[in-house]
This record gives sequence, C-alpha cells and structure tokens, in this order.
Amino acid sequence: MHYVYVLRSLKDSGFYIGYSANLRKRLTEHVTGESFATSHHGPWQLVYYEAYLNQADALGRERYLKSSAGRRFLKAQLRHYLSEEPLS
Repeated sequence: MHYVYVLRSLKDSGFYIGYSANLRKRLTEHVTGESFATSHHGPWQLVYYEAYLNQADALGRERYLKSSAGRRFLKAQLRHYLSEEPLS
C-alpha cells in the first residue's frame, strides 16, 4: 500500500503533507524527530490519510494536496476537526 497523509503540529498548528509506503514507520520518524523536514515543528498528530494501491496515484494525490486547490479541499474535508480543535 501507498499512503498520503496529513500531520498537524501541536506546537504551531501547521500542517505537513507527505507520502510513504510504510505509514507506521514514517509516523514514528516524525514523532521521534528523525525526519529533518518536521523535526523542528513537533510534536505531530496524524489528522488525515488516504491509501492507494499504486505508487503513482499516491504521489499524484500528494502533489495535488500540496497545491492551493488541494489545501482548499483539505480545509473543507477537515472542517469539523478544525472547528473543534483550538489553535495554539
């Protein structure tokens, strides 16, 4: 399986969008600070993910979610979560 995921920083409420073929391992890397891209903004919480059978589909979805249209989609998709969670 191939995963596209969204993390939210509990430190500054920022989002990180990523791809991994091993979601559990990648989340552990983010949480323990082993990932350079996210080590300075942790701790992190997984707030959304999608699973794909094909790597190219997952990478295409990651690219889309990182675009302005994709960020609008995520904001709409997570509207209830975002309205319930206070910002830091």
